[in-house]
Amino acid sequence: MKLDLLAFGVHPDDVELSCAGVLLVEKKNGKKTGIVDLTRGELGTRGTAETRKTEAAAAAKILEVDVRGNLGMADGFFQNDEIHQKQIITVLRKYQPEIILCNAPSDRHPDHGRSAKLVSDAAFLSGLKKIETFDNGNVQEAWRPKYVFHYIQDRFLQPDFVMDITAVFDQKLEAIKAYGTQFHAQQPADNTSSNEPQTYISTPDFLDSVIYRHKWFGKMIGVKYAEGFITEKMIGFNNFDAFIQHIT
Repeated sequence: MKLDLLAFGVHPDDVELSCAGVLLVEKKNGKKTGIVDLTRGELGTRGTAETRKTEAAAAAKILEVDVRGNLGMADGFFQNDEIHQKQIITVLRKYQPEIILCNAPSDRHPDHGRSAKLVSDAAFLSGLKKIETFDNGNVQEAWRPKYVFHYIQDRFLQPDFVMDITAVFDQKLEAIKAYGTQFHAQQPADNTSSNEPQTYISTPDFLDSVIYRHKWFGKMIGVKYAEGFITEKMIGFNNFDAFIQHIT
């Protein structure tokens, strides 16, 4: 299946937190979309690799993606080397996305920046014919996406552009909350407490900060909610209809 838009996340839930709105918008525009998680998130303090797999599958249904896969790289210890680059290249040549979205170039979690460079480097190398990769025993054709965009995660990075996701924000939030082991949930009806330890991302304040970030990006263009992205090359337009109306 050829995809129009493919989002990479180093951990299950990275995509939901950062660029799920764009995936939803493009899906509703008739595009083919997908997600590939690099690791199972097995080093996360809360939950397990198995619970994260179940949560990722539930989130994928909410996001209506055509494909979701996991490359099973080692959480915390994967490297930007030939072995890992070829894993990404194989995926890119299989789905031939026009645009890929990937982790922030620098962030609180060191995996995020390392993943960003890994995916970006692989996207370039995927276009080189002399690099051989195989899918079901067949040699793959070279393929290079037209654009690599980095989404913005925990740390604030100045976006190069933002995209209005107001119409799908509630659905994006539902996908985030599918990760019940990771993020704040309402206290159970019997008032019992979870045995899971509290973490940086499990507090109510963290989820509030995610919402406020999207409101801030939305304010930049006069809409309620938006997602921000960093581009590796200049974006061009062939007509001004691509611009949205700002509220002045």
